[in-house]
Amino acid sequence: MKLRIFIAIASVALASVGQAAVTSQSPTGFTVAYEADTTVTPKAAYDAFVQAGAWWNAKLHSYSGDGKNISIDVKPGGCWCETLKDGGFVRHMTVEHAAPGTRLIFSGGLGPLAYMGVTGHMIVSIEAKGAGSHVKLTYAVGGHDAKDFKDIAKGVDGVLDEAFKRYVNFASTGKP
Repeated sequence: MKLRIFIAIASVALASVGQAAVTSQSPTGFTVAYEADTTVTPKAAYDAFVQAGAWWNAKLHSYSGDGKNISIDVKPGGCWCETLKDGGFVRHMTVEHAAPGTRLIFSGGLGPLAYMGVTGHMIVSIEAKGAGSHVKLTYAVGGHDAKDFKDIAKGVDGVLDEAFKRYVNFASTGKP
């Protein structure tokens, strides 16, 4: 029992999350970026990202409130979607590029961005690093916002910062 606890603590300590930040912002858009090391292979890190329903905080940041309703269908034009009651759904993002163990690229506006005159692209890059992997997530959004993206950039950063940390923990330990 003590050995299991030690291994779990060591796994979390080895999965280091880098700094999250709004890396650029202007009246026409913004970019947020995150990077971290995981304790798993690039293929396992990729597979963990695709299991978004297991690590995304659906209680706070979804329409249904249930992670079981969130999925990523990795195929050309695939959907990062959420099912809703009575046959409804939300298409959060579209899969634009998938290279297992290396890269995922999505297009779309997460959350309130879907209701704005903007477009966004999320790039998830994964590289081998020692026995684990190094993961980078960049989300660039551009278009029109009456408030010049000053408020929304901070909100998106807060949600994705939390989501990325949960993903890294999930990839390394199996728990968000």
